[in-house]
Amino acid sequence: MVFITSANLTEAALDRNIEVGLLVRDRALDNIFTERLWRTVKYEEVYLHDYDSPREARQGLTRYFDFYGEERPHQSLDYLTPAQVYFGERTLLN
Repeated sequence: MVFITSANLTEAALDRNIEVGLLVRDRALDNIFTERLWRTVKYEEVYLHDYDSPREARQGLTRYFDFYGEERPHQSLDYLTPAQVYFGERTLLN
């Protein structure tokens, strides 16, 4: 599904048999985990680095996501990493 708001783009998409949907504003709760992840990525990686090229940005983000999943403890996971929880290396304390 493609999200489109322009009438011209909507018409062009429909002419090509592309399913069209509309974004609903103020629905951050629908994507709360994704929104939180991207906020963290921006504040802990993107805003701290001045990438010189798209390649450098891609490499930096790859390193960050490896860190995020493998090394960075998460408060919501009782200070375990996502990898520890997912792979069952330790269970949540709750």
